[in-house]
Amino acid sequence: MTESKPIRVMIVDDHAVVRSGLSAFLLAFDDLEFVGEAAGGEEAVRRCAEIGADVVLMDLVMPEMDGAAATAAIREACPSVQVIALTSFPEENLVQSALKAGAIGYLLKNVSADELAEAIRAAHAGRSTLAPEAAEALIRTTTRSPQPGHDLTEREREVLALMVEGLRNPDIAQRLVVSRSTVKFHVSSILAKLGVATRTEAVALALQRGLVER
Repeated sequence: MTESKPIRVMIVDDHAVVRSGLSAFLLAFDDLEFVGEAAGGEEAVRRCAEIGADVVLMDLVMPEMDGAAATAAIREACPSVQVIALTSFPEENLVQSALKAGAIGYLLKNVSADELAEAIRAAHAGRSTLAPEAAEALIRTTTRSPQPGHDLTEREREVLALMVEGLRNPDIAQRLVVSRSTVKFHVSSILAKLGVATRTEAVALALQRGLVER
């Protein structure tokens, strides 16, 4: 019976003390092997293939290329490599972006050594591990009612942005090179989708919810 090879783990974090601590933690487990590290996303993508990692522990909030972008690039270049997001932040947008990028797990940095080791083993076997906070964030995302304006078309957002600038229908028609009746149709649709009765309310809601770029 041949002894199974240890799981090769790469650490990606822009803080040297975190990388040092994680590499030291790996020494405590015979079935885990520290094979390399990177201080940022671009370096991680570049080194992942040459290092030959099985599992990558990926920080998410890093300068230049963030962890989600690096995860997506690694998964595309090295599909056999599994990525676990390891971060201090359980925010919904981070959880969603990491999982959408292809991360198989999402853990917070206050996780215990045994829990992290088990998550690495699970990832190597193709099983997902989510911190309770990350699971709760996903549940909130899926159960929350859609925000007003989520279903605006690209053209309606253009019209809304011009409404925010204070333009009236004739000016909007001229700016977008469309007929006034077309603009009137778009404005009516915008009001209906936002659940408001007047242009003023639509503009106020757009500014409050950040529906348009200014």
